[in-house]
Amino acid sequence: MRVVVQRVSQAQVLVEGAIIGEIGAGLVVLAGFAVDDGEDQAAWMARKIVGLRIFSDRDGAMNASLADVGGRVLAVSQFTLLGDTAKGRRPSFATAMPSERAAPLFDRFVALLAEQVGPVATGRFGAHMEVRLVNDGPVTLIIER
Repeated sequence: MRVVVQRVSQAQVLVEGAIIGEIGAGLVVLAGFAVDDGEDQAAWMARKIVGLRIFSDRDGAMNASLADVGGRVLAVSQFTLLGDTAKGRRPSFATAMPSERAAPLFDRFVALLAEQVGPVATGRFGAHMEVRLVNDGPVTLIIER
């Protein structure tokens, strides 16, 4: 499992021009699942994301977590994170989980996040989406499990 986490002051995801998910301050989480991923990886990743100390505390130090600041999450499934560009110029997605297995795992991942931080905004699995965000910092992390 590979995720890109971006600390944001605001974000939204649109499908066919309509906003389907939106948050204020918090995290945008782009999530990609590999063929051998399962609930263990999703649970570990959800705990990791919620506990990341990447928000400013009272002293301005990057020492507070999403839960500490009451931030929100916008989660978007993104299989292209598993693209392998080692050979040639066209990415290979051979290690990406097929969508019929990835969709329910993404839903479970969102539920695991929601158990810890409340409602999670999402995109629409398999749809062509526009993700708009204001990266705060900028702070961007890539996490793999």
